[in-house]
Amino acid sequence: MVIILHSNYEILCVRCSRRTSNTLAYRCEHCGGILQVRINKDFSVKDIIKEEYSLWRYRNFYPYINEDSIISLGEGLTPHIKFSKDLYLKLEYMNPTGSFKDRGSSVLISAIKELIGPETFIAEDSSGNAGASIAAYAAFAEIRARIYVPENVSGRKFEQIRAYGAEITKVSGERVKITEEAMKQERNKVYIGHVYHPIFRDGIRTLAYEIYEQLGFKAPEIIFLPVSAGTLLMGVIDGFVHLKESDAIEALPRIIACQTEQVSPLYHALKGREYKPKKKIKSIADALISTDPPLLEPMIEKMKRIDGDAVIVNEREILEAYWKLAKKGIFIEPSSAVAYAGYQKYEGKRKNAVVILTGNGLKTELLSKK
Repeated sequence: MVIILHSNYEILCVRCSRRTSNTLAYRCEHCGGILQVRINKDFSVKDIIKEEYSLWRYRNFYPYINEDSIISLGEGLTPHIKFSKDLYLKLEYMNPTGSFKDRGSSVLISAIKELIGPETFIAEDSSGNAGASIAAYAAFAEIRARIYVPENVSGRKFEQIRAYGAEITKVSGERVKITEEAMKQERNKVYIGHVYHPIFRDGIRTLAYEIYEQLGFKAPEIIFLPVSAGTLLMGVIDGFVHLKESDAIEALPRIIACQTEQVSPLYHALKGREYKPKKKIKSIADALISTDPPLLEPMIEKMKRIDGDAVIVNEREILEAYWKLAKKGIFIEPSSAVAYAGYQKYEGKRKNAVVILTGNGLKTELLSKK
């Protein structure tokens, strides 16, 4: 492995700390561990490009991307509204394809665009928001994309993927089989799976910067967000840690990972409890079904390092949160309602809080009030 060290950023393995210069890599070439981007440039307000009204107002903190290579659909700078005296809602469902995943897709596609030849295609495994997002940004970049999905896939997110013109490969079996098929080596194929790729997660870092900026260059005391595979959680943590290490904020916000009773591996790990998921998951929060997420260990490590916490909610609590927000004009998918349900249920301090709402309600069928 040829290692080229850059003064302002590194891509390194969280397990063995080996570094790589390969921006297409999604695993450590030495030990197979998870990769992570580390920025060696302090955050500074003066480096925000204020005339840019997308997440690329923070492009000075993405030194591995050339400005001429940026692929943007106007993602980021989503509304941040005051919902009550002590609560702000961050409306990530207002991104171009209807979810926070557009942050990762924009940064990832921008980073690799020049490395993808005309005969090459990118591969992603997701029948949900990530698949739709990667498909959209690949289409805009004129990159051929193939999305691997479950054999019995259906629903509005699948139709969204198809509408963007991506090739679709249906795979039978459990979720892990779909990932394995997408990862299989094939001529002219480049796997860029959003869960594994460090640059996709690094794109989520911009969400922390926006919350900080929209609160008047201050950090909230506590943040609630839904957690499944962990890309949102790890990206938000990395962003606020960068702000803290740059002395932009005095203290990190408390991060609360919100999961469902049926799918809660991170919650159980943080609480020191055994987790035995059901063989068949039947939750209305259908975007949060990762029972054995590959990022679980780094999630646990990051959460313990920042003194994060977790909460689980049941189906009734999710449904109540979904309808409460809908009746206030906030139309989100049930998986996003998990974060608001977690906010309502959490027994700790909830003042000066932010709830991140991740996916648009138009992506799912309207739920019954019963």
